Amino acid sequence: MATDVRTETTDGVAVLTLSNPERRNALNIELSAKLAAAVRTAAADDGVGAIVVTGEDPAFCAGGDLSELATADPATLHTVYAGFLAVADCPLPTIAAVNGAAVGAGLNLALACDLRLAGPRARFESRFLPLGLHPGGGYTWMAQRVLGAQGAAALTLFGEVVDAAEAARIGLVHRVADDVVPAAVELAARAAAAPRDLVRSTKATMRLTSGMSTQSEAVEVEVRAQAESVRSPEFRDRLEALQTKISRSGR
Repeated sequence: MATDVRTETTDGVAVLTLSNPERRNALNIELSAKLAAAVRTAAADDGVGAIVVTGEDPAFCAGGDLSELATADPATLHTVYAGFLAVADCPLPTIAAVNGAAVGAGLNLALACDLRLAGPRARFESRFLPLGLHPGGGYTWMAQRVLGAQGAAALTLFGEVVDAAEAARIGLVHRVADDVVPAAVELAARAAAAPRDLVRSTKATMRLTSGMSTQSEAVEVEVRAQAESVRSPEFRDRLEALQTKISRSGR
């Protein structure tokens, strides 16, 4: 069966499905390149306002292709990382719909998204150290950002394997959904329904202010961006529609 990334767009949401069924969607160089290309194509499409990443059942992504990693040099590793780094760098909101195992590089892919939803069969495992492999692709930074030092240590150094319910409890995922891809699309569609440039600028601001040490720094960044949005036709149109709705309802 072919290695591919399928794209289906619904309600302004591009659903990218990794498909490498013989290897449980393991990220080899070919699949990683196709994922990066699919992310770039979706981000360049004015009809797309958000992205959902998932895997062909029954797995989300079983990690990197070990046969390629066995002889990898730094340049090769960067090509393996290309897929989830494209997701991490995407200017649009991204959701991981984790429908099964997310292992190693698959955990990287889930962490690269802005938000994660877990299906009932989701499982999260770093598995780097048991393989004698150092984590890569920014994993240690992403894991500590999402889980904190102790949570990241539990998964990484102590090899804890986390199911969907535990992932929700520790904050690795936003919540658990019985039908995870439709749930992710429904959530992503809310972002896609907002003005596209506004969503992109807000995501960029959130990235910038997350590294700031004081609220006053964030205020200075936001005041300029908010003032610009006030002058936008999208704001004027939506404000007028809201005011009309309020006047008609009397409240």
